[in-house]
Amino acid sequence: MSQCLHQVAGPVWNLGRLNHVAIAVPDLGKAAAFYKDVLGAQVSEAVPLPEHGVSVVFVDLGNTKVELLHPLGKDSPIAGFLQKNKAGGMHHICIEVDNIKAALMDLKNKRIRSLSDEAKIGAHGKPVVFLHPKDCGGVLVELEEA
Repeated sequence: MSQCLHQVAGPVWNLGRLNHVAIAVPDLGKAAAFYKDVLGAQVSEAVPLPEHGVSVVFVDLGNTKVELLHPLGKDSPIAGFLQKNKAGGMHHICIEVDNIKAALMDLKNKRIRSLSDEAKIGAHGKPVVFLHPKDCGGVLVELEEA
């Protein structure tokens, strides 16, 4: 009987919508101009995020966003990505969750590795965590608390 009291009836967190697809680019201005001038999308100004080692531009697509990433300094993880992928390319996908702490704890119990022990504040000012691509079908997955 007491064993039943400790079982969780359902998940303590829920997966939400696709927030953005992130693309590493060697030239942030040129990439932003393509989305704005050629495709006619709404494009944000570049925002430096020194704590993540990147500058970002968001392209608003209405139902989701494209995040353009450019290295901020030579120690940026994006600099390493661009060394291997000179023309740039898809870096990660970001999916919203309603409770990032619960999601992280649950995923750890399921042996899904994260790249940090705790969530950090991301480009939208919300907690984010990245999941190891080797545990996610080869894709770097970012979870962002909605």
